[in-house]
Amino acid sequence: MPSDSTPTRIGMIWAQTPDRVIGADGSMPWHLPEDLAHFRDRTHGHPVIMGRRTWDSFPERFRPLPGRTNIVVSRRQQSADAMRAAGAVVVPGFQEALEAASEADGLDLIWVIGGATLYEQALDVATLAEITVIETDAAGDTYAPALDGQWTRTSLEEHRTDSGTGYRFERWERAQDDHEDHS
Repeated sequence: MPSDSTPTRIGMIWAQTPDRVIGADGSMPWHLPEDLAHFRDRTHGHPVIMGRRTWDSFPERFRPLPGRTNIVVSRRQQSADAMRAAGAVVVPGFQEALEAASEADGLDLIWVIGGATLYEQALDVATLAEITVIETDAAGDTYAPALDGQWTRTSLEEHRTDSGTGYRFERWERAQDDHEDHS
């Protein structure tokens, strides 16, 4: 659980197929500019936490993601040095990432942006999930976590691209645990 120095709001954001596919061979198996704009609008000005493979999946010209403190979870020292040189904050684990984010600008909301392992670790502390569901049957090897009955969909926007691909932005929220220490 985050310490008192971490923010009260941790969100997760991802795009997926209806079958929860979020990745294939280290990248997203689709290109949807509307989702990229949605991602940028939601995360801009806030710290983002990602794994090394997520960092590596961004084109080099977009690393670090502008207007956000980029926190990368990686235990590989050689990769860490290169990521630091590019402008990322590199930490060895998820708890350290939350601690680093608590020192960043925009800490009223921290975004976990991938990959699957970090989403699983964030499920216990996140209270917000922004999910883009893309109506495609793309095959993949990485899946989004399933949200359990503690989560409630609070917003739904349905859209269609000019080429006819349907997609929707879903916002899911979870009440903070009653057992958290609020002293």
